[in-house]
Amino acid sequence: MTNCDQSSSTSTTCTIPVTVLRDSPFSLACGTSVYAKVIATNIYGNSVQSTAGNGAVITTTPDAPINLAENTSLRTKSTIGLTWSKADFIGGADILDYRVNYAQSGESYSVLASNIASPSYTAIELTAGVTYEFKIESRNSYGYSTYSSSISLLCAYVPDPPTTVSTSN
Repeated sequence: MTNCDQSSSTSTTCTIPVTVLRDSPFSLACGTSVYAKVIATNIYGNSVQSTAGNGAVITTTPDAPINLAENTSLRTKSTIGLTWSKADFIGGADILDYRVNYAQSGESYSVLASNIASPSYTAIELTAGVTYEFKIESRNSYGYSTYSSSISLLCAYVPDPPTTVSTSN
């Protein structure tokens, strides 16, 4: 393969796109270690093969998280708890963290929180009576997944009981 930077005589970088390794004739799966050997060439001929490189791992973005749901035990008048599961396909590398995106109903999404280590999150300081939409992304060493399906939740809670009750005949 000729995917090496030949712009200088001291170049030591060769790049092989992951798509080349995943397609025929190699057909390598995500998570597979790749060890490369290199031959140097000049006007006098070819060198012997180098020793094998250090074993890069074929990775791609993970699939979006699944099973996004509310954790109702965390609900208050200004908080909503969320849980989700990682997808079966994680792109050949471990999931590093998650990112929670939210929007008020019908508006544009923005990042609410990132670098979340576990598949759960509690959104705090929300406005009671507002409907929020949430969706999650997972990240591995390659990058972020697409968004999970979204969930739409009204930020509300069982009201407090009235404090003064009077009766009359």
